[in-house]
Amino acid sequence: QVQLVESGGGLVQPGGSLRLSCAASGGSFSIYVMGWYRQAPGKQRELVATITRGSSINYADSVKGRFTISRDNAKNTIDLQMNSLKPEDTAVYYCKAQYISSVYWGQGTQVTVSS
Repeated sequence: QVQLVESGGGLVQPGGSLRLSCAASGGSFSIYVMGWYRQAPGKQRELVATITRGSSINYADSVKGRFTISRDNAKNTIDLQMNSLKPEDTAVYYCKAQYISSVYWGQGTQVTVSS
């Protein structure tokens, strides 16, 4: 059983930056495909970025060039550096770990982009 705890959310003005972190425990972190997803009010949860154990990365088109995902297998963490934030980035951001059919989610952290 993997436990995921996100941190780093908050309120930021448009154009600002935030860094989210996700700490994993209880499993073999390095084997998991890790990712960030987000869910805005009234919308479905959507992919933001994923990173494999070999650090192959995939981004949603809406965040390419603005967000950067990274992982530290020694510390069992992944981060999401978010720059040039827009109001439409406002959502609850979730960390996800997946290995084959085993999927784990964190509790989420709120990101609000507003002036």
